[in-house]
Amino acid sequence: MFRTALRRFQDKWKSYRHRFVPWVVLNLSKNEKTLRQVTKSSKDKLVPDDEVSQSLLKLFGDLLKSYGANRMEIRGAQARFFPQQTSEDDQDGRYAMCVHDAMLQSLGFFIERKPSTLPFAGTGVFVTRGFVPKGVTVAMYPGTIYQPYEPILLQSIRNPFIFRCIDGVLIDGNDKGISKMVFKSCSGRDGIFPFVTSDTSWLTTCPQNPLAVGQYVNNCSNHRPANVCYQEYDVPDGFPIELRQYLPNVNYSQGTQRRLRCVVLVSLRDITEGEELFSNYYTIVH
Repeated sequence: MFRTALRRFQDKWKSYRHRFVPWVVLNLSKNEKTLRQVTKSSKDKLVPDDEVSQSLLKLFGDLLKSYGANRMEIRGAQARFFPQQTSEDDQDGRYAMCVHDAMLQSLGFFIERKPSTLPFAGTGVFVTRGFVPKGVTVAMYPGTIYQPYEPILLQSIRNPFIFRCIDGVLIDGNDKGISKMVFKSCSGRDGIFPFVTSDTSWLTTCPQNPLAVGQYVNNCSNHRPANVCYQEYDVPDGFPIELRQYLPNVNYSQGTQRRLRCVVLVSLRDITEGEELFSNYYTIVH
């Protein structure tokens, strides 16, 4: 019994350690290629924010125009005409296919969560359809945004999905437990009737924004170099309010004065169909 418990603990540790900060720091000397180095924090952008905005606006606009506004209508019609044949899972599956098609049409590729190719790394993110050119927004890091002075102790316990920006802003990308409850609460608080200003569907297995899986991108290794990198992106004031329903981030405090912080993942090179995404968890600013 003891051996079984020990074996389970070892398996969980082998999966968790890749996101456990002290372990990663102690092993940086063995994995120098996993570090990304920039001259200063202001240079930590592979593509301009305008290009990121254009990519998001194109995808979100296509989602809204083609499928987003009609999801409830589709469910209602199916329930009315096929009451015995259509389950909620079937409806979610059909909607997921609509999202899949919209992303392919807008960006030319589609990403999905699947078991990682890294041993004991758990879930990873793969390009399952299409082709990703260099310098393209590939994914987003969803979650609750905490300013450096805001409390996050309880949410951070046993939480491997806390992302720290260069300026100290934190993003809690955990889709379970107290982190999930906090995000849903803040999202409901910030709604502007009749508009929804953030996306909570990333907390489910069927996100309406297919980019919102960036928290599952694994760290690179010496043998599997990074093909994407994190880039901070502050949502501009002129971002259309009807498209904010696809933004997978929300501020922890309602009175936050600064723009909504998002983190996107941008491709460092061309990425072909079937490849897993790998990023650099740590950036050194010289």
